[in-house]
Amino acid sequence: MKGDFTQGKMWRNILTQAVPLTVAQLVQVLYNIVDRIYIGHLPEGGELALTGIGISAPIVTLISAFTLLFGQGGAPLCAIAEGAGNQERAQRIFGNTLSLLLGTSAVVLAVCLVFERQILFLFGASEETYAYAHQYFSVYILGTVCVMFSTGMNGFINLQGYPRVGMLTTVLGAVINLALDPVFIFGLNLGITGAATATVLAQTVSALWVLQFFLSKKSRLRIRRADLAVQPKLAREITALGLTGFMMSATNSLVQIVCNQMLGAYGGDLYISVMTVLNSVRELFTLPVQGLTSGAQPVLGYNYGAKDYRRVRQGIAFMAALGFGYTLVAWLAILLLPHAFVGLFTTDSALLDAGTEAIRIYFFAFVFMSLQFSAQSTFVALGKARSAVFFSIFRKVILVVPLTLLLPRWMGVYGVFVAEPISNVVGGLASFLTMLATVWRPLGREARQEPPSLAENQKSAFENHL
Repeated sequence: MKGDFTQGKMWRNILTQAVPLTVAQLVQVLYNIVDRIYIGHLPEGGELALTGIGISAPIVTLISAFTLLFGQGGAPLCAIAEGAGNQERAQRIFGNTLSLLLGTSAVVLAVCLVFERQILFLFGASEETYAYAHQYFSVYILGTVCVMFSTGMNGFINLQGYPRVGMLTTVLGAVINLALDPVFIFGLNLGITGAATATVLAQTVSALWVLQFFLSKKSRLRIRRADLAVQPKLAREITALGLTGFMMSATNSLVQIVCNQMLGAYGGDLYISVMTVLNSVRELFTLPVQGLTSGAQPVLGYNYGAKDYRRVRQGIAFMAALGFGYTLVAWLAILLLPHAFVGLFTTDSALLDAGTEAIRIYFFAFVFMSLQFSAQSTFVALGKARSAVFFSIFRKVILVVPLTLLLPRWMGVYGVFVAEPISNVVGGLASFLTMLATVWRPLGREARQEPPSLAENQKSAFENHL
């Protein structure tokens, strides 16, 4: 059966899921990064426009947080249900996730439209930069329903064994965004408003692509009216598991707000632009490890549902080792070529100088982020929601926010950037070591007790059930 991850090598199953997903996520990030590259190179006002996008960034992250709350909660839960042979439960999870995404997106859109000015000043806007932030924010927010639907439901395409179709969800949108950006920004002279317009149109195409897949014969998960009625118990299960992704993204939004406020106070609008550039570079370099760990989740969850604990351990080990190796190489590249990465987004000499100095600090100890990603994804894939949520809160809320508020008192504006590597080391080690103690070792004990033929017998029983 397509999507039966109890067959084949674990590393091959993970890469089969992860590679297309990584490409898809890379393309997804290009929605925002390409906008920043074009905007940063505007002949006039590029620095202030880049600051305006940076001020809007927390709401973009918050929309992503609500998407992950339901999408990342529903998809692994659905994979576990299918791995256990319970297709009816998987179908109900699918329908409830869809309703939760659409309902929440409508609420987020309404709140942002009503309280736009208050939100932007909370996020760090000044009287000088508000106009730029408004131009981008007021248009971008109109794509909320489409982006939450397409991104949140895309995981349900991947878990059915169609990672390439899932990849095309974002590839189509990104290609359209790439094509329309120069037309709207420069050709029609719409500037920052044109960047947001191109993004919204691209998100709409992605949403239509996802919808047509679920309406096609390929999908074994169907949009059925009976499944759309939200069941409180099931909704709690979905949100409990998705709370990890939500907290990681929501706390990122909180950190962005705090950083913008502190950077504005200690360094001015220039350093908000610097942080916009650093966040863009960070998104690019974390994508492969995020794609790897996200691609591993349905594979780990499926085998965990099938009680093949030996294969689950193999998958965790492969994911952690490959992620660590990649982030080590990425870290060295950034430390050796900081000017080149900052230069992708601006030619302004002041921004280049400040950004080159800040990026070395901000990315120091970047390699420890892979430990956080591996542990978090393992917790999510195996339904260990409480542990996943705790470490999301621990790194951002308990470590980053207090450090961002306190360090600038002694280190000035660069104290904001120092908070990141400290949290990488402490948060990454804490989450990974806890995962080894509470998941890795117990799985090893279970695997040693399992008769050699048990996994194969379960697989045969599952295939006969189908």
